[in-house]
Amino acid sequence: MLLQRTLLSIAGSDPSGGAGIQADLKTMTTIGVYGATAITCLTVQNAKGVLAIHPLNVDYIKAQVKAVFDDHNVTHIKIGMTGNDTIIHCLAQLLDPFTGEVIYDPVLASTTGEQLFTGKTVTTIRKKLLPNVSYLTPNRMELQLLSNRSTTTTKEAIAGARDILKQYPYMKGILVKGGHIEESEATISDFLVQPDEPVVASTRQRLHNPNLHGTGCTYSSAFASYLSLENTPAVAFQMAGEYMDRIIRAGKERSVSISPSNGPLLHFLS
Repeated sequence: MLLQRTLLSIAGSDPSGGAGIQADLKTMTTIGVYGATAITCLTVQNAKGVLAIHPLNVDYIKAQVKAVFDDHNVTHIKIGMTGNDTIIHCLAQLLDPFTGEVIYDPVLASTTGEQLFTGKTVTTIRKKLLPNVSYLTPNRMELQLLSNRSTTTTKEAIAGARDILKQYPYMKGILVKGGHIEESEATISDFLVQPDEPVVASTRQRLHNPNLHGTGCTYSSAFASYLSLENTPAVAFQMAGEYMDRIIRAGKERSVSISPSNGPLLHFLS
């Protein structure tokens, strides 16, 4: 019997199904990858906003990860919301012996640019988590926090990504989400920055859809999924962008949320 690969998502839980592990599993399933999960935080949220975040005890997080590793062929790990410094230290210990690929979506800043964690937590991530990360998938504000430099333009964002890559020899690439680098109202450009390689760009039409809750989680999970299917990083990057276009375009006239905006993506339309 062929033992399938498993992609493990370590992230927070969103009861509305729009973001976090729920978005990760929907993405993995629609792409054709088996997804498992370990929950770091329970959240109370919907399209109207985040009402509460409850980080879980690290012993419970360790037990979840161990249960998956004991019974699955985990080749890739995708990390989302970490919750607090204690959980970051825990994840660093869990990742240390892992020899597969780790894709980290640093949930540090909201889509409106609001910083979600303290400077101390960002420092802990830099020291403990990033040395174990293969691929980083930040938005503009998250890249600015991690690189500690301005990222308001494409040139600055790419320079910031290269600075991070120089600091972490294990890191293979940074997928810079360009949606909030406002250089064009008509198009959106994302970038894959790899050590000693030309920058790979993905420029697409900027789609206007009021329901975009979970785009960051979905994009990073799509990239992780296509990587786990043994695509090259450049191909996985392009395929993830195309996947995002499909579900954003397909869900433009449909919603599962009563709220007029920020409803979840409809992954089943991919």
